[in-house]
Amino acid sequence: MSKNTFFTGQPVLNQLLSLIDRNSVRSLSRRGGYDHYYKYFDTFCHLVTMLYSSLNNCTSTREVVSGMHACHSKLLHLGISSPPARSTLCDANSKRPFDVFQQIYELLYKRHRHLLPDSRLKQYDKLFIADSSTITLFQRILDAPSPGKMNGKRKGGIKVHTLIGAAEHVPLKISFTAASANDMPFLKEIDLEEGSFIVFDKGYVDYSEYERIGKQGAFFVTRQKKDARYEIVESRELTLQSMMAGVQNDQILIQGTRTQREKIRLNVRMVTFFDAESGRTFEFLTNNFSLLPEEIAEIYKKRWLIEMLFKRVKQNFPLKYFLGDNENAIQIWCAFISDLLIKVVQVQLKRKWAFSNLRSIIRLHMMSYISLYKFLNNPEKLSMGKGNNNQLKLGALEIDFKT
Repeated sequence: MSKNTFFTGQPVLNQLLSLIDRNSVRSLSRRGGYDHYYKYFDTFCHLVTMLYSSLNNCTSTREVVSGMHACHSKLLHLGISSPPARSTLCDANSKRPFDVFQQIYELLYKRHRHLLPDSRLKQYDKLFIADSSTITLFQRILDAPSPGKMNGKRKGGIKVHTLIGAAEHVPLKISFTAASANDMPFLKEIDLEEGSFIVFDKGYVDYSEYERIGKQGAFFVTRQKKDARYEIVESRELTLQSMMAGVQNDQILIQGTRTQREKIRLNVRMVTFFDAESGRTFEFLTNNFSLLPEEIAEIYKKRWLIEMLFKRVKQNFPLKYFLGDNENAIQIWCAFISDLLIKVVQVQLKRKWAFSNLRSIIRLHMMSYISLYKFLNNPEKLSMGKGNNNQLKLGALEIDFKT
């Protein structure tokens, strides 16, 4: 009889939970008082339940609770004795502050940050990307990103402001606002080390923040607004290499604002670049005067990495339906925690897996007793136990049909 070497004594979900320091979670809960008025459903049980929901693509509290009841005997391995009642889960999602889940994400990120950098992007270890994405809900819980429609049907939404390291592919800072809110205030929450670069689009035009980034010894790369007013101080001479790369102009500007009490006048650099692939011309704005103009354009191109992150999270985790009619961001934080857990597993595997395929395997075998890393590194392997190679060899049999 064959023996499966992938068998282990813990479900796959518990192997993912082992990446989280449970003592730190309980310590956060005690210090913040997040478990007051909860006799059984503490923060860790809440976290396990929401990760089960996120990884299993549950779209309602009924799915979550009934699914956990179906694997009741395996819940002890996860550190909880029984699944919560629907009312308990809804109350916790509504009343427990989401701050504790934010702190859990930050602890998880700091604990595994050394595993995340992609060696192929090692030269961009000081490059950061800021952007926002709107999560649209089918329930009108949050403020809509646009005015209501005439038929009264409009979707609510929440805007997720995110900062990522270009070499890591996971958020290092996340902030939530209403979908109709402006992007600019998010820059005020970001502090950069000297020599760092930050890339963002035209939605973050704030000259006072540009000035602050420069005083920190950091550099920004963004796009020039169409209606921007500026004075051209110098036009730099372009090399043949730069022109062949698509650079059309490299200019030094004085740009700022006149509407504030303290007038801000910045010395900035504008690189005009023609992208042959898209057939479009771009104007990049930066406070770095030493890099080649084509290098400035190449840095801005890395902004697509954060678009990949948003696409990955939205495609792989259920965020169109909130578990309960409330504005609490717990479900979004747990989606990012799930994303980070899978990313940590992915970077430690010897075999290359696409994120979506890896996420599907984890969803299908979430409560199975298989060794996740052994299986993912060699899923085709099937070893045979000693003495079990008893195959029937028909050629060795001699059968006499004579009567």
